[in-house]
Amino acid sequence: MQNIAIYARKVNKTNAAKFFELLGIIRDLGWTPVLEAELKDQLVNKMGLDASTPSFSSYKDFKSGIDLAISFGGDGTFIQTVKYIRDSGVPVLGINTGRLGFLANISEEQMESAMNEVKTKQFVYQKRSLLRIDMEENQFGDNNFALNEITIHKKDTASMITVNATVGDLYLNSYWADGLIVSTPTGSTAYNLSCGGPIVTPGCQVHILTPIAPHNLNVRPVVVPDHFRISLSVEGRDRRFLLSIDGVSKNIRHHEVILVQKAEFMVNVVKFEHNNFLDTIRNKMMWGLDKRN
Repeated sequence: MQNIAIYARKVNKTNAAKFFELLGIIRDLGWTPVLEAELKDQLVNKMGLDASTPSFSSYKDFKSGIDLAISFGGDGTFIQTVKYIRDSGVPVLGINTGRLGFLANISEEQMESAMNEVKTKQFVYQKRSLLRIDMEENQFGDNNFALNEITIHKKDTASMITVNATVGDLYLNSYWADGLIVSTPTGSTAYNLSCGGPIVTPGCQVHILTPIAPHNLNVRPVVVPDHFRISLSVEGRDRRFLLSIDGVSKNIRHHEVILVQKAEFMVNVVKFEHNNFLDTIRNKMMWGLDKRN
């Protein structure tokens, strides 16, 4: 390891000490921290960071010269870090600055030990799949991929919408609902979970289709193999609807076709032996804390 890219949405008085502690740990290990450009400017102007600190501003900077990416924040920050990594193959490590996250699951107290384990190569890469979206108008440009989910939902109306879904070459259903989520296993613990979808462990080669507040109560989430292409179109009283990719929304038209499939690349997430997904969901969801158990 030589160059360590660091992305954080915001460093403030609450977490500044930990952030600078992380920079110190990286430098003590003989590595060079490379900060996201806007983050660097913020720290130079407000925190007195050395202006000569290297920076990055585009996913193109990850094509060479970056050995590891660190997300410093929550799961939303982790997702944004992946937007920079894309298909570069650069591994990512998530350090959580708040409550325990599903993606950013290394606590601030574990920073030093985690970085030492990276130094001594006591980790493995856990591959996470992504979704790719293709549309005629290509509203998302080259940001047309999602680590968590894509969502079609109604815009400014109380009326439900109808989302027509085809899996492979076979018609699945027309969902009369507030919307529909197509999730990766990584995203199964995000919006999918809050809408009653299943938790899926990382590494499962599936996609999950979960309706949002369906009118028909017998409609349930469906898990399908991720090598099937999913075709979606939406209709309703309104002529404009919203398509969200990991929380970033764009308008889509009546009957516009959205093709969803597994992305050609995967993201390498740094995983330590003492930090596993089952422990994370048990602790995050407080399973077993009921005194009746």
